[in-house]
Amino acid sequence: MTTNREPIDYIDRTRTLYSSLNYPSYEWVNEQSTPFSKPSKSLKDSRVGLICSGGIYLKGQIAFHFKDDTSYRVIDSKSSNKDLRATHFAYDLKDARDDINVVFPIDTLRRLTSKGFIGGIADNVYSFMGGIYSSRKVRELLAPNLAKQMTKDEVDLVILVPA
Repeated sequence: MTTNREPIDYIDRTRTLYSSLNYPSYEWVNEQSTPFSKPSKSLKDSRVGLICSGGIYLKGQIAFHFKDDTSYRVIDSKSSNKDLRATHFAYDLKDARDDINVVFPIDTLRRLTSKGFIGGIADNVYSFMGGIYSSRKVRELLAPNLAKQMTKDEVDLVILVPA
């Protein structure tokens, strides 16, 4: 059996749905250029934070389990890789489960620290499950909460890793 699969126009479909529900027009994310900010310290003197959207969590923590989940997991940066898990609805997890570093480069940060290239890794690193379709939720909930954690953790710069 052969089916004719036409592309789906999600923008048109969303506009039609919102209109039928008497919602205001959906506001699509408009990317804005962020000016480059030169770090105030050299890398070798900097404490580095890590945030990834790969759905990484520690054995014993609750796994991510639904779309638009704006929660995040706090992971001790000294945790063993064998205790790190990955779950996500939007990408094939095989490679991440074989080597967590493909979406959560903790070993690279550890090597850079041991070689003196960076000053150190924050005590805690963070992960959330990307695929949050509400930019408002990211802007108003997730991003401010993670920014507060970075301030609390006294990091000098943050590496953001998309999955």
